[in-house]
Amino acid sequence: MPQMMRFTIVDDSGTTSFTGPPHLLKAIAACCARGVSTTRELVAMLADYDGCSASEIRDGLLIFREHNTQSDTRWIREKFDEGNGESGPFDVLDERTRRASLEPARLGLVVFNLVARRIVQVQNTYANLQRSDRGRIRRDGKPVPTYYSYELPADWSIVP
Repeated sequence: MPQMMRFTIVDDSGTTSFTGPPHLLKAIAACCARGVSTTRELVAMLADYDGCSASEIRDGLLIFREHNTQSDTRWIREKFDEGNGESGPFDVLDERTRRASLEPARLGLVVFNLVARRIVQVQNTYANLQRSDRGRIRRDGKPVPTYYSYELPADWSIVP
């Protein structure tokens, strides 16, 4: 079973949640350091660091949005009820999706609030996120010998 983290992204239009490999923690922080303000921008920019993960998230959200509306969340509820932990990316539309967005995966849960410019490490058994760090670029899902670095601006906070 792959080691996964839950990432929940809050922007002006709502909340989106997905699981992914733990190296996305630094990649998402790098996107924040570059000034993303929406989940859509974040997923697009994430492709610079890990194109496969970005595509999986984008495609998963398209599927979710095709099958769910604010007033009809039966499709995602069925995914949750299957109980295999593989619901795919989803938007928070009701109390059930809100609870799921705050449920840690095996390695934890980190909330990136793009509006408040705050990163909350609700549960993180992988590695504490640093204000500045570097990560390895992935191509075709595999790490390559190319690194990126980031430094979060002073107005970003990391909790705890």
